[in-house]
Amino acid sequence: MASIPTWLRAFGIDPKRGLGGLRGLWRYLRGRRQFRAQLGGDFRWGESLPILDEWQADSGSLGAYFFQDQRVAHWIYQENPRRHVDVGSRLDGFIGHLSVFREVEVLDLRPAPAAVANVTFHQLDLMEALPPEWIEATDSLSCLHTIEHFGLGRYGDSIDVDGHRKGLAQLQRMVAPGGRLYLSTPIGSQRVEFNAHRVFAAATLASWFSEGWEVERFAVIDDDNHWHESVAWRGAELETNFGCHTGLGIVVARKI
Repeated sequence: MASIPTWLRAFGIDPKRGLGGLRGLWRYLRGRRQFRAQLGGDFRWGESLPILDEWQADSGSLGAYFFQDQRVAHWIYQENPRRHVDVGSRLDGFIGHLSVFREVEVLDLRPAPAAVANVTFHQLDLMEALPPEWIEATDSLSCLHTIEHFGLGRYGDSIDVDGHRKGLAQLQRMVAPGGRLYLSTPIGSQRVEFNAHRVFAAATLASWFSEGWEVERFAVIDDDNHWHESVAWRGAELETNFGCHTGLGIVVARKI
C-alpha cells in the first residue's frame, strides 16, 4: 500500500514542498517589501508570482535521467549510425540531445506534442503486431526508462502483465543484424510498483541478451546517482543488483 505522502502527491499535493514553502514565506514577504521600497518608475508592479522554496535548492537536478541521457547520446554520437530510432524516451532530455547533432525518429504510443527540428514522430503501439516496415528497420535503436511501463496502463496502454516481454520482443525485432539496441530500466529487487513502473533484477536485464546478442556495455547508475561506466555483469554483483534498490541499468547490445 502506498504511503500517505505518495497518495497526496498523486492528487497534486506535495507535503515536502508545502513545508518548504512555509519556511520560505517570511523570506518572500521580507524580500517583497524591500524590493517594492527600492522600485523606481521604470517598471510597473505586476502580478505577484510567489516562489517560496527555490532559495534553498541546488542549481539544477542531476539525477539518473540526466546522466543516462547525456552518456547514451554521447555513445550514439560516437557510433554515428545510418539511422537512429527511439521508442518512448524523454523528449525534453535524451531526444533533445540527439536532435542537436543528427536526425532521429521517435515512436510513441502517445501523439507528438509539437513539431521538433530533426525529429520525425511515428505513433505506434509496440504491444500490437509490428508493421512489416519496422522489422529489422534500423541499425540503431534506443528505449530508455520505458520498457518498465509497458502494460501498466499509465500512458493509456492496455493492461497486460506480459507487456514488457511483448515490448522487448518487438524492440529486438526492429534491429537489423549488426545493429545496436540501447536499453535502460530500473534495477533492484524485482517487483511491480503499480502503476508507476516495474523494477527488474539486474540478472533479468542481462538475460534478455543471452542469445543472439552481444552485450557491448553494461552501465549502472546506483541509488545515489553515481555513474558506473562498466560493471562486471557476469559476476556475483549481478545477483545483488549492484547494491541497488531502485538504480538504473543501461545495456548496449549488438544483434549478431
